[in-house]
Amino acid sequence: MDKLHQLTLSSQELETYHQQGYVRLGKVASQQEIEALCQRIDNIMLGQIRYDNMLMQLCPSAGKSDLSKKTREFKEVSLKYRKIQDLEQDPLFLNYIQQPLFRDITQKVLGENVSIFRAMFFNKPAEQGVTINWHQDGAGGWNLSIPPKITIWTALDSTCISNGCLQIIPGSHKTMIPEKGDLLSPEEIETHASDDKRLYLEMEMGEVVLLHNWTLHRSEVNTTNQPRR
Repeated sequence: MDKLHQLTLSSQELETYHQQGYVRLGKVASQQEIEALCQRIDNIMLGQIRYDNMLMQLCPSAGKSDLSKKTREFKEVSLKYRKIQDLEQDPLFLNYIQQPLFRDITQKVLGENVSIFRAMFFNKPAEQGVTINWHQDGAGGWNLSIPPKITIWTALDSTCISNGCLQIIPGSHKTMIPEKGDLLSPEEIETHASDDKRLYLEMEMGEVVLLHNWTLHRSEVNTTNQPRR
């Protein structure tokens, strides 16, 4: 059995997050718990469990442009969803989100009284998905009462270069590129995200990474025969 992360964020991990814009946390839940989350998200995509107000989007690569818009409704029975938001409505995902380590992270980075902005599932279906080019999250503050500084991302599947793992530019979180919030231009990529700065975040199933929302990131399509969730 893999050793799980302690219930609090260490001072060294917090320092790495502040300096690099990310820190790998290892695994925070058992293999059985992660497999249960995988099964639950499949059940939601297949319509076996439904919630009235979840934001859902089919992957554009599924070839159904009329269903690839984000709306608060179940689209169809398919494992080719790109995005499902509002997972806190599901008790299994809510229990995972509320674990002590994640609460400790938000207290140390944001403060005592915080609530989740969006609990979201990202998916690159087998042999599909879309390329998302370099960008930063959180531009304009998203109309929140405090700046949205963190994302906690869990790999439901092992991620690698061939299945479209997350790519980041360590240290790029220290400056918000002015007036951004959309994709970087070719000139901005050359300045801020040249290939020599790129890090591929290849992760094991169940591994967690803490990211600063301003950390430049991108991902490619999934060229394997298995999903990258």
